[in-house]
Formats: sequence, C-alpha cells, structure tokens
Amino acid sequence: MHDQLTNETFLLYCAKHYNNPQCAETSEFFEDLNRIKYIKKLITRYRLTNELKERLILNHIIILNNVFGPHVTPRILYFKLASDFKYVKPFLVLLMICPDKLYNINNQQVIEMDLIEMDQGIVDALRNI
Repeated sequence: MHDQLTNETFLLYCAKHYNNPQCAETSEFFEDLNRIKYIKKLITRYRLTNELKERLILNHIIILNNVFGPHVTPRILYFKLASDFKYVKPFLVLLMICPDKLYNINNQQVIEMDLIEMDQGIVDALRNI
C-alpha cells in the first residue's frame, strides 16, 4: 500500500521519509524541501529563455535523492512539478531513479511514466554530461 500524497499530507509524508543524519534543526529539512522550488524556477527559466542549468538541476535532484531516497524523490517531484514533469523526467532517467509507475498522487490511482514525454533539449544536454 502506498501513502496517498495530497496537499494536506505532503509535509508529513516528506518528514516521515527524510533521512539526513547530519540534520540538527527543522530549518535544514525545509532548506532541502526548498530545492523543489529552485528546480521549478530553473525549469521555468529554461522554458522561457531556453537557458538550461542542467548541472544545477541535477545537483538539486541528487541531494533530494540522498535525503529522501529513490522511491520518494520522484513522487514528491511529480507532486510538486506535475505540469513540468517532461522537463524533470530526463534527470530521473539519467540518475536511474525514474519509476515505471507512481501511485496515489492527488487521488489518482496510477501515473504511468511511459506516457510522459521528455523534453528533447534536456535529453540532448544530459547526453553531453
């Protein structure tokens, strides 16, 4: 059974799965969660100006993966960035943490990752890393 992820359960879900032994204060937890906002801003900049900071986005996702794990990171990124997920998915594929399916997000039963296309500009940029 997968936890249902909604606006009401998001923070609790993230806190439950947060694993950072060096974290001494709750502010560090929120700093890590803010990485999702930074990714959103970087993707928005890419969509508007075609300027891609692929290494910075990759670093943010790696840190999220390190503290939340490979099962939780794609779920929280999809939950917060669903409309931009075609830009996020190539990074998850590169890091080999893109699941085949995501479960119980916003009352949807299953989200099939194969049905989400990937932005070709990002795919090309990541191939050059």
